[in-house]
Amino acid sequence: MNDAVPEVNLAVEQMNGVLKIQLSANASGAAGSPGVDVVRKALDAAPGVRGLRFECTEPIGWGSRTIAFVRDCADLSKERKLELREDGLPDGVQRLLRLAQAVPARKDAQRSADKPPFFQRLGERVLGSWEETWAMFRFLGDNILALFNLLRGRAQFRWADAFLAIQQCGPDSLGIIAMINFLVGLILAFVGAVQLRRFGASGYVADLVSLATLRETACTMTGIILCGRVGAAFAAQLGTMKVSEEIAAFQTFAISPIEFLVLPRMVALMLVMPFLCVFADLISISGGLLVAVSMLDISFTEYVSRVVHVVQLKSFLLGVVKASCFGFLVACAGCYRGMQSGKSAAAVGEATTKAVVTGITAIVAFDGVFAVLSNALNI
Repeated sequence: MNDAVPEVNLAVEQMNGVLKIQLSANASGAAGSPGVDVVRKALDAAPGVRGLRFECTEPIGWGSRTIAFVRDCADLSKERKLELREDGLPDGVQRLLRLAQAVPARKDAQRSADKPPFFQRLGERVLGSWEETWAMFRFLGDNILALFNLLRGRAQFRWADAFLAIQQCGPDSLGIIAMINFLVGLILAFVGAVQLRRFGASGYVADLVSLATLRETACTMTGIILCGRVGAAFAAQLGTMKVSEEIAAFQTFAISPIEFLVLPRMVALMLVMPFLCVFADLISISGGLLVAVSMLDISFTEYVSRVVHVVQLKSFLLGVVKASCFGFLVACAGCYRGMQSGKSAAAVGEATTKAVVTGITAIVAFDGVFAVLSNALNI
């Protein structure tokens, strides 16, 4: 049997219970590569074979394909418990073969061509998601314990770091928060005006904008904005610190990364989010005022009086409490993804993306929980 290749010709012959594999120079230049299937078929056809022997009767050019073929034949002989005789190979090839057999290949060195079964892949996904969920809850528990340590005055915590984070999260974010919430107020007022005008109830635009702003849109939009701006920054900062082994250095010096790095950022967001929510409330209601005055012929005094009449303290406090909780979630998501980042630039970018997705998902999910609780408690 012949298997022509650019490097060598391959011939297989059985003699006295030994399968002889003859390698010779290939002068034709035919396309192909040494295939262990030829040897496997010869072994299947001759069940009495007890060993494999290589023969190289003339100098040939040894390329990577031929070396890989020799290695495959060695693995085949080990699989079928056959004696492998390497004395017919050049000394350099014998040394390479012994080196390859001495160091086993890593299981994850190459990806298998065959996909695992569907249910196996599904189970691996479910188990991976379960482990990641538990890791997030453990991280959340560590943060809550760190908060208790801070209240007891036993946390490795510096207020200077918290004030720096407040500066980054608060005053530096006012511009984008004002723009987004002003536009949201405009949109709410415009949509409400179009529908309420059909029933002759245009004056209730102020009620719609103020209630929606105080209870839902201001705190939610502010949380989403800070998730994209601040949560991603937290993930990038902590991920870069992990790449440069700074977090490992803190652990070496018995400094808790949770208390020293995560806690100041978390406290900063929890403290600054209520103030940002109040600022967003005022800006969004002002956007509704612009639409009411310009499109609905509602005076400034009438609009403000309707807002003051409809706004209740419980609605205002609900939005403020939700904002503080959303700040906690944004800080947890950003810091968790940063602490779990890999040790490469690509891993830091991936952690940043995951921080934004995790934070927004958590905000929307907990907003739904707040809506159910508010309805149950008649708030």
